[in-house]
Amino acid sequence: MSRKIQSTPRKPRLAIAGATGRVGSALTGLLAPDPVDIVVLTRRPDAAQLPASISIAAIDFDQPHSLQEALRGADRLFVSHGTSPQQVANEIALIDAAVAAGVRHIVKLSALGPASRLNPFAWHMQIEAHLAQQPVASTVLRPSAYVDILKRSAGQIAAGSWAGAAGEGRVNFIDTRDIADVARVALLEEFSPESQRAYHLTGPRAWTMLQVAEQLSSLLGHPVIYNHRSTEEQRAALLADGLPPLVADLLVGLDQMFRESALGETTSTVEALTGKSPRTLPQWLAENIEIFRNSTPQRAGAALVARKAPEPLVPNP
Repeated sequence: MSRKIQSTPRKPRLAIAGATGRVGSALTGLLAPDPVDIVVLTRRPDAAQLPASISIAAIDFDQPHSLQEALRGADRLFVSHGTSPQQVANEIALIDAAVAAGVRHIVKLSALGPASRLNPFAWHMQIEAHLAQQPVASTVLRPSAYVDILKRSAGQIAAGSWAGAAGEGRVNFIDTRDIADVARVALLEEFSPESQRAYHLTGPRAWTMLQVAEQLSSLLGHPVIYNHRSTEEQRAALLADGLPPLVADLLVGLDQMFRESALGETTSTVEALTGKSPRTLPQWLAENIEIFRNSTPQRAGAALVARKAPEPLVPNP
């Protein structure tokens, strides 16, 4: 599996769709020193804060020609879209525009998990199926659960307990920085025109919520308890916190995946591709422990609904 940039008469031009997301922003920073030209595709070019060496192209999903124009001259495309009901239509529009513009390799950020009716996993399945039928080389990145989803419970954890419907299921959390490291490799590695790859990305081991609580208790110096709820109880609690029904359903679905250990597998892919072991859950918790020490409980819906742009609530950048 090569890690070298394919030889071309000019520097490869990489288009990044999703540069403001957690993975996309880290990826853009990693690529900046590489011998490539970078163009960031964004719906809000005035809000983008990027190095002067990176180009910005405005796109409008209501005007498909803007997508193809933004992708003109690009060799490779990274596709990531915030979790939303528009995700399937928007990512498919980007893929189709890339094919029409002559992009030779598309890297899609997807999600690890079984075939499912649950969103956003089902959304990713639809997008992957469409990408697989296109006459373009493709790489699909399927990360497990993002470890920073724990931040949404920081206020409750600081108070000594949080709750969910994950039961005793095992979850292999992954650091978004490791996903970005792999995305960089995927965008720069050599490929054939017929290449279709899929990488399953996880941390080094799986954890139950009770084990996560034990880690937090040790770092915070006081007991932290994870309280089990039924699916119905968890959904009702999320709605009572002010979350829209769609977001509540997404989070309850994620807890279902956790409870069934559907995101519990361990792969060696991160280390094989990057040469570095993936970051551990205890390492991430130690780096971010002040978030859990100083947060105050708040209505869960407030911060999520206030976001101006879609952000992934589940495994998706």
